Amino acid sequence: MIVHAKISEIPEILSLTKACARAMIAQDIYQWNEHYPSREAFEKDITRKELYVLKKKNQIIGTLVISSFMDDEYIPIQWLTPNKNNLYIHRLSVHPNYQGNGYAQQLMDYAEAFAKAEKATSIRLDTFSQNKRNQRFYEKRGYKRLDNIYFPKQSEYPFYCYERIC
Repeated sequence: MIVHAKISEIPEILSLTKACARAMIAQDIYQWNEHYPSREAFEKDITRKELYVLKKKNQIIGTLVISSFMDDEYIPIQWLTPNKNNLYIHRLSVHPNYQGNGYAQQLMDYAEAFAKAEKATSIRLDTFSQNKRNQRFYEKRGYKRLDNIYFPKQSEYPFYCYERIC
């Protein structure tokens, strides 16, 4: 079941994303760290009603942000579509104990159905250049890799921007 997240769920959400960060670091993927994702980011997501959680037996096992706000880092990107009526995916996660069971697919199916219902022009996102699994995941779903952006507090390596026209 995918539902809007609540402020009271932030500790459980942070526990999940920290588990994801540890699992990635164990694979030499330094995508998330002590700076990201943060409590403040999740609080803002919830205030904007953009953070969704995937629950299984009342336990949060995944997260997804569907936003209409374009981050400043995305401004210089040469997108496939004009910067109008686009949706942005952030902080997609599935707890390591549940990965490999189609839950990330379920979250993205939800995001893509949401975009279609909202008549969005496209869906945009970024993923870490060192996370080949994520790149394959998005490319198989029809997302086209575009330019690179950098988040210095997260990594010296770039993040690849992707877009899929709705």
